[in-house]
Amino acid sequence: MSLFEMSSPSLAALDDRMHLSAMLDARAAQCPARAFAEVKDHEGAWSAVSLGEFRNQVRAVAKGLVASGMKVGDRVGIIGDTRIEWSVVDFAVFAAGGVSVPIYPSSSASQIEWILDDAEVKIVVAETSEQREILAKFVSSPFTFALDEAGMAELTELGGSVTDADLDACTANTVLSDLASIIYTSGTTGRPKGAMLTHGNFVVHAANVELDPGFGPFVQGNPGVGACEQEDVRVLLFLPLAHVFARFAMVLALSSGSVIGYSPSHKTLAADMASFKPTWMPLVPRVLETILNRADTSMEGTKKKIFRWAADVARDASRAQETGGMSGSLKLKYAVADKLVLAKIRHLLGGQLGYVLSGGARMLPEVGHFFRGLGVTVMQGYGLTETTAAATGTMVRDSIMGTVGQPIAGCAVKLADDGEIYTQGTNLFGGYWNAPEATAEVMDDGWFATGDLGVVEDGSLKIVGRKKEILVLSSGKNIQPAVLEDFMRAHPAIQDAVVVGEGRNFVSALVALDEALLSAWLRAEDLPEMNVEEASMNDRVRELIGKVVASANEQVSKAEGIKEYRIVSRSFSEAREEMTASLKIRRKEVLAHFSDVIEAIYAKAKPGSAKPE
Repeated sequence: MSLFEMSSPSLAALDDRMHLSAMLDARAAQCPARAFAEVKDHEGAWSAVSLGEFRNQVRAVAKGLVASGMKVGDRVGIIGDTRIEWSVVDFAVFAAGGVSVPIYPSSSASQIEWILDDAEVKIVVAETSEQREILAKFVSSPFTFALDEAGMAELTELGGSVTDADLDACTANTVLSDLASIIYTSGTTGRPKGAMLTHGNFVVHAANVELDPGFGPFVQGNPGVGACEQEDVRVLLFLPLAHVFARFAMVLALSSGSVIGYSPSHKTLAADMASFKPTWMPLVPRVLETILNRADTSMEGTKKKIFRWAADVARDASRAQETGGMSGSLKLKYAVADKLVLAKIRHLLGGQLGYVLSGGARMLPEVGHFFRGLGVTVMQGYGLTETTAAATGTMVRDSIMGTVGQPIAGCAVKLADDGEIYTQGTNLFGGYWNAPEATAEVMDDGWFATGDLGVVEDGSLKIVGRKKEILVLSSGKNIQPAVLEDFMRAHPAIQDAVVVGEGRNFVSALVALDEALLSAWLRAEDLPEMNVEEASMNDRVRELIGKVVASANEQVSKAEGIKEYRIVSRSFSEAREEMTASLKIRRKEVLAHFSDVIEAIYAKAKPGSAKPE
């Protein structure tokens, strides 16, 4: 039985032969000189790569894959950071009739081995020598290439004897329903599963986003400029292209004509935003939280007070968008805040960032309100690997912060009796590779059971947590940890928090400090320099974090509040498999690795009188 259902009809009517490779051919034929992307040179200057040049590189590399023995339907692995060569190889695989298998560059050797074995990968293109050394242990085929200019040159040389006719034959029978990519889920609750995504999942979904009047404006350029001359819509990609969100953004950019900028490292993201000047960006909420926290912790004294005042004014301006617009007094405050602070921050973001697409995790409304008040439309989306990124989103206008909006054209969602979100549509995957039982477990009469819990507020979907992450106390009380964890994670000193309580008589939490932002936060609080382990034992640090915990408790009922917490001695680590590559917590691993800390909490605490340290 469904508590609620909403859908949006598909607006895209595409020829069945408009697969990913055909879409690139069509775009390049229409506007060969138009920029596909811009890439940085060693001095940091951006230079354009045209659609014609990109297509030629793709076809040359595709011929090299064919010459290496790749057959239609074979799987090709890609491991590397966000760079144009990644896109070249991805589309080369499509041009050769193959199936691309993206792998996070931060994956462990065991994770890489599992994916290569499960997907029966025949050829791998990897960026670093360390990655290729790992591959040498698992790949029986001798065909492992470098994901760089040298590797592309090697593949191009290998393909010299392959004719255009030979290559075109590889996609002669390709249609939208054919498998394009196997993207492995992040594996927060177990071994990653390979979601099978078709050409249609990407191409039709991208077309629907463009055509949907509620969502499409962020990729629409100047109507007074010719289609082939228009290059004013610009997207900066920095999320790993192994992530379905970044991957879909890449396809959407090609489909819509957005110029792509490649930012291969979060360390250069700030500089890349300032120099590339994007108009839209896909990102995870943690990025916005970090930008806001870095700005706050970088200031002291009067400057900090002014920044925080301006930030509050920006939030008030954002909230006013949902309640009829700014009052006269708020307009005056905003003009001052904009001149003193907000305009400077917009300049640091490139000066023309109009839209951010936020997905992959829940965003705190306070963070979203700040950026919307800054003048950046925050489009919050909801989706999974299995739904080819977002199935729903907040529209470019009249959105409610804290929700994930309504279905995108071609998508539908409904809520089951227990609040679990189900979805279907043109973007829905074809099942899990080599796992029919796992596919059957999540499919119900054509609907995909997401495992996420939601509610509907004012006609918009709101995510409240994960079904499998509900904690049941010994009293029978159900606890959804997401509200507490999300609130604490937004603090500049906190990397993440894990709420504990399954089968226990009260709620506790493990808090990990953020190694990257710790120094700036300590300075802002007039505390001496410390590493994470030292800070975890510092009385003043514990007092300040205790206030964060107390504030988090104000977001929930008394029975759901955290009674005890511990600051752990190190940050949570992807290398220890406590976090996924997309920065999601793997709860089971964290609980196992810190079991001694947890047992100490419950062995010594007195729930009736326990207070945060």
